[in-house]
Amino acid sequence: MSNQPHHSHVTIRMLTRDDIPQVVELQKATFPIMVAEGVYWKPEQLEAHIKIFPEGQFVAEYHGKIIGSCSSLIITLEPEYKEHTWMEACGDSFFKGHNPKGDSLYGADVSTHPDNRRLGVATKLYDARKALAIKLNLRRIIAGARLFNYCEFAKDLTPLEYVHKVKRHEIKEPVLGFQLRNGFKFIKILPNYMKDTRSLNNATFIEWKNPYYTEK
Repeated sequence: MSNQPHHSHVTIRMLTRDDIPQVVELQKATFPIMVAEGVYWKPEQLEAHIKIFPEGQFVAEYHGKIIGSCSSLIITLEPEYKEHTWMEACGDSFFKGHNPKGDSLYGADVSTHPDNRRLGVATKLYDARKALAIKLNLRRIIAGARLFNYCEFAKDLTPLEYVHKVKRHEIKEPVLGFQLRNGFKFIKILPNYMKDTRSLNNATFIEWKNPYYTEK
């Protein structure tokens, strides 16, 4: 018998109120730098997400412990590739921007515990989002994603130059690299997206189009 952790032991389900304390702890473990700046989910925000759009909030469970989570809402961007900040897309940390009649599932965040990064947790969370977008007949999934290693290259490269090097596999970028492998397309840079010292406040606008979408 192998002692290796097994992907099939990870289950994805909807977030419940009972999960909230564990998800707050998960956020602290996943984003220590952002937590130091006060940028992480608070219990009352997670409660609001469940109330507003329960189907869009997922957790990854492994042997009874929550090791991943993701938060989503539905929006419409006009025009569809409009430059925006995290706050403009979400409305606020309580998801006041959620619009049940919108056409896009917006990925507000994904977190996976640093001790459990080899279990395919993020892929399973992304798959749950894709299944939800298909079920709700949403046109696409979009998000503004961190440029996690950009701070190490910012002296020499603009964010866009950095992304081109990541796409050519000249720079290893854990977040964007993962998203490209999961079928997302890079659209453009979103400057001043959110306070993030690693990305120097930049993000990538990413998009996954629902292949089963039918016009409403």
